[in-house]
Amino acid sequence: MAEFFDTPGGIALIILAQVLAVVAFVMISLLFLVYGDRKIWAAVQMRRGPNVVGVYGLLQSVADALKYVVKEVVIPAGADRTVFILAPLTSFVLAMIAWAVIPFNDGWVLSDINVAILYVFAVSSLEVYGVIMGGWASNSKYPFLGSLRSAAQMISYEVSIGLIIIGVIISTGSMNFGDIVRAQDGSFGFFSWYWLPHFPMVFLFFISALAETNRPPFDLPEAESELVAGYQVEYSATPFLLFMAGEYIAIFLMCALTTLLFFGGWLSPIPGLPDGVLWMVAKMAFFFFLFAMVKAITPRYRYDQLMRLGWKVFLPFSLVWVVFVAFAAKFDWFWGAFARWSVGG
Repeated sequence: MAEFFDTPGGIALIILAQVLAVVAFVMISLLFLVYGDRKIWAAVQMRRGPNVVGVYGLLQSVADALKYVVKEVVIPAGADRTVFILAPLTSFVLAMIAWAVIPFNDGWVLSDINVAILYVFAVSSLEVYGVIMGGWASNSKYPFLGSLRSAAQMISYEVSIGLIIIGVIISTGSMNFGDIVRAQDGSFGFFSWYWLPHFPMVFLFFISALAETNRPPFDLPEAESELVAGYQVEYSATPFLLFMAGEYIAIFLMCALTTLLFFGGWLSPIPGLPDGVLWMVAKMAFFFFLFAMVKAITPRYRYDQLMRLGWKVFLPFSLVWVVFVAFAAKFDWFWGAFARWSVGG
């Protein structure tokens, strides 16, 4: 049996099992993320939220998913049918394949490549095409306006996200997520992580992640009051479910990136406690809680405010920070906090 796993067929079987394990984790997490999002929003508004289907309403997300699956798929008469169906599939598949390079523990990663950050950035940049395709194929002005809003918004905040990540890459000397986490493994535990030397960028990255995933207060592409749900307005049943699933998976991915880049990934916050996958999952859940709280307590930005924040505040600030980190790493300022090449790769 052991010899079988050294053959091409055995290796393919192992890879398939690993892929299914990651997909199962993401999809099961998705059900509870939607449930948690609704429960947190309800708690802020002092109401119950989902509480009927299953114990404490835990199966409400399963019931909603089944409802979408069994409903009829309605396609507008004037729509481009092929592109109309491909759009939600594109959003969902691109959101899923980004998880191929996300490590959950030391060595627990599907593809441990040296350009993992570049891979994630490339895949997340392509996700805008699903939104644009959906808006254009609907053959209606409101979905098309929503898709154009989304394209401008996502491109704008990808610039600042990229520059913030460059600062982390300079500090580590590697684009591998495992190296970035190992570079944060110090004797001070929580205070050895990158959130401390890159402190201002943590807030910029979190806010940019909200805008990148069309999350309130930056949900302008879906602005119900002006665009009647934007690029999704003509979608129903399974295609709409795929759009929503892709959005939540992208949000969870941003939680994972925040954890890996600034908060030590699977590392324990307290020296002496064992590291492990539970720390990684707990940190991701905490950042999703922050995403949900922001949705519940902040009003939506105007579109001009959104674009001004991205181009006139975040972009100059992140550019200056990259220059500062480069000098700090080169000249070994702050006791080497910005230059960890000997640890990270």
